[in-house]
Amino acid sequence: MKAVLTIALLILSNSFMVVAWYGHLKFSEWSWFNKLGLISIILISWAIALFEYMFQVPANRIGFVENGGPFTLIQLKVIQEIITLIVFALFTLLVFKTETFRVNHVISFLFIILAVYFMFKK
Repeated sequence: MKAVLTIALLILSNSFMVVAWYGHLKFSEWSWFNKLGLISIILISWAIALFEYMFQVPANRIGFVENGGPFTLIQLKVIQEIITLIVFALFTLLVFKTETFRVNHVISFLFIILAVYFMFKK
């Protein structure tokens, strides 16, 4: 149960982070957004990132083995990174229609999945 909750919170966390980091690139299509300066855009991104932390911190606390969770610190980081890449890929394909998913992307994801496999191998 803690593993599932940890992963769900990490997915939510990374969804907010991807929007905070890359959403402003798409938001620039809105006329009112183009009138904002860089500081305003940074503050908006920080506001979005606050929600990322509201899910990331509990995910790590719940999932960490020393707090009764199922994952070591290194395992938490690897899980977080693969979730980040998956969320980023989905966001890119759904929001940025000009991006394409190519064979080299699939190959790189396969290597990342192999890294996760070896991370959890005893």
